[in-house]
This record gives sequence, C-alpha cells and structure tokens, in this order.
Amino acid sequence: MKPKIFIDGEEGTTGLQIRQRLKSRVDLDLIHLPGKQRKNLDARRAALHQANLAILCLPDSVAREAVGLAEGSNTKIIDASTAHRTSKDWVYGFPEMSKEQPIRIASAQKVSNPGCYPTGVIALIRPLIGAKLIPNNFPLSIHAVSGYSGGGNTLISRMEARERNGGINSNFFSYSLNLDHKHVSEMMVHSGLKVRPIFLPSVGRFRQGMMVQIPLQLRALGKKTNYDAIYEVLNLAYKNSRFVIVVKPQELSKYTDLLDPEQVNNTNYLRVSVFGNSKNQQVVLVAQLDNLGKGAAGQAVQNLNLMLGISEERGLNSQPKN
Repeated sequence: MKPKIFIDGEEGTTGLQIRQRLKSRVDLDLIHLPGKQRKNLDARRAALHQANLAILCLPDSVAREAVGLAEGSNTKIIDASTAHRTSKDWVYGFPEMSKEQPIRIASAQKVSNPGCYPTGVIALIRPLIGAKLIPNNFPLSIHAVSGYSGGGNTLISRMEARERNGGINSNFFSYSLNLDHKHVSEMMVHSGLKVRPIFLPSVGRFRQGMMVQIPLQLRALGKKTNYDAIYEVLNLAYKNSRFVIVVKPQELSKYTDLLDPEQVNNTNYLRVSVFGNSKNQQVVLVAQLDNLGKGAAGQAVQNLNLMLGISEERGLNSQPKN
C-alpha cells in the first residue's frame, strides 16, 4: 500500500515546490484538499489523520495548530516552519549534519525542516567547531544573499511589482540590520556556536538561489587552523555525502572572479568552497544552495524519503551546473 502524503499549506512557496517534486512519484499517494477546505480545521484534521506523513508549509502559529490537530494519530510530521527547529522534542532535518543524523531522521515521528540560511551556515562551521579549528566562542561574521523567493509570496509579489503598488525597485538590498534575525538561534544550536554571530542577510533580484560566506582571519585562530586543515576537515565531513559537494582546491581558480548564487538552482545540492590567501592569512568559507531546494523543498523530500525508508535521493536527481 502506497504511503499517503498530505502537504498542509501546499499553495505556499515551499508547498508548491514540494508538490512539484512529488507529483510524478508513483510510489506515493498525495492527499489534496479543495481550495475552500484548506483552512477548514475539520478538513485539515481529517487529512492529517489520514496521512502516513504530513509536511507543514505554514506560518509558525498555524504549524503549531496543525501539530495539535494531528494529535492522536500515527502520522509522521515534517515541519517546514521555524516553529520547532530548536526544540529538543523534534529531530533536526539536516541529514548531512552528522553521521548519525540520517538514522535519527529515519526513526523520527517529528522532524523540523531546516532554514535555508542555517543549512549553509551549519554545513560550513559545525565540522570546524567539532574539529576545534574554530572555537565555539569565536566571534563570527556571516554574509549571505538569497533569491527573493526566500521571503515567501509577499516578497515575491513586491519584487515582481517593482515600484508599482508598494513594490520594491532595488536590485539588491540588505535587511534585518537590527541584528536579530530569527534564524540565528537555529544556527547556534545546531552548529555548536556559543557566541551569537553577526549575521548580515541580503536579497538579490533573482528568484531563487543562495550564497553564504564566512570570512576568517587565520591569525586569530591559532597555528593549527590553516587552509589545508580547514579543507581536509570539510572534505572528510562530506566525503560520502550524496548532496554536499566540497570543491577541490585545484578547481577553485575558475570561480575566484565570479561565483554565482544560482549555480546549484533546481537541485538538492549544497556546494562548499574554501577560498584562501596564504600571504594574507585569510580564508572565506562559501556555501551555495537553492533556497527552495536544499534550503527548503528538496531537503523536505530528502527527509520524507528517509522517514519512509526510501532511498534518500528518490525524486532529487538533478545535477548542478559546473
């Protein structure tokens, strides 16, 4: 019997992307609610109880409501909101975070799907903190740019309207300059960082794609923290990963003058690069991902596959551009 899947919030940005990835899956049955019933509590409760696995693509408060509606059922849940990402009662759905994480996800009843920015940040710094190449109290600065789809339907409509009807005409802008972005606590909890980093997010006039950059002054990190050590730790961490690519040092020269945040769009890949200048004793860690792929919908499907005992790459086989 095919597993039944319900996407609660399937008309939102992430929900549409997940549905697109699942609609051709002959191994799954998708539960759809008619438009008028999508906000009806009784209809949602029935769908949540009918499903073997539900994916919540909802605002935080509505996601919490959905978890309550599912009480009393055996339904497995993936929550794509920020509501449960730092909760000890939920398994964090970043399979590549550790060797044990895929096993934890596969046996979990409730999985919190990571945020797009935290996925890039955790991928870059968690292995380095674990290897003690970066102290967990080191004052990091994190610079990131996302495609405008990361802001959901509201930002999409404002960017595509430009100056009309309250639209945004800028081709690039920074935001959250009060240094209180809601993803920072998630980054800290799952990377092992104990001191709040400075996180500087921005948005470019491209629909999807993301690049996270973390500069490091090596002279501030001690003698054992050098380019080779950083590369080797990251390369070893993702050596057997299906979806995280660590770029070889000899391949970096073609990207030093143009690194594209859209490079891995429409895939579930996360691309890690370590750029360095030995003369200046400086390194920049870079993660590229599709904010709607490995940063949202693709990762949710990867988690779904693990939770259902299916090969984690099912439905996620697109290859990145060179």
